Amino acid sequence: MAKAQEKVSFGQRLKQIGMVFSFTAKRDRWFVPLAVVAALVPIALTVVAVLNWGWLWLPIGILVALLGVLIVLNLRSNRAMMNAAEGQPGAAASILESMRGDWRVTPAVSSTTQMDMVHLVVGKPGVILLGEGNPQRTRSLLGQEKRRLAKVIGTAPLYDYMIGQGENELSIRKLRTTLLRLPPNLKGKDVNALDKRLKALSAARPQLPKGAIPKNMRPPKGAFRQMRGR
Repeated sequence: MAKAQEKVSFGQRLKQIGMVFSFTAKRDRWFVPLAVVAALVPIALTVVAVLNWGWLWLPIGILVALLGVLIVLNLRSNRAMMNAAEGQPGAAASILESMRGDWRVTPAVSSTTQMDMVHLVVGKPGVILLGEGNPQRTRSLLGQEKRRLAKVIGTAPLYDYMIGQGENELSIRKLRTTLLRLPPNLKGKDVNALDKRLKALSAARPQLPKGAIPKNMRPPKGAFRQMRGR
């Protein structure tokens, strides 16, 4: 089932923003200069406005400066996170788990000891398989999963993608936009029914060992969720 939206307090929100700020500053040398410019330009204009038209412009200028910094943070943090995630095992599943909308993500439904893996995603477009790892081994896993799922998904569309930089592979930077552009082939009740059938199918197979996706290779907890603007 889709994860319920967790309520985040103002203090937790500020902590998450601080984590994203620190994460981005360490990995993007242009972030801090751009953030400074985004803050200083509105502040300079605010000073001029206050001297000419009064203090009414001060809170407006402060809000515009904060907005400018947050816009820069959003854009540069997404870039930094994609750079950090690229090439890391399980990165595709981590990104999809943070996406808004009704996406049911099951990481590493199939994997090898060499960290090749296939992730299962169920959503309104249908069933989506994402392969990560060595292309030759992972394409074999994708083929096995497609044959296994074909027995239970009925007429639901089935998409499969190989994550990578090679020919006929999907860059992880384009993963979100690619999935969001897929047509909404299923209604909410159809997604629920399909998700239940696939969970029952997965329960009937041997469980994969835990820890297939190294958590220490992911960005800070809440970072993708906080800056998931699309």
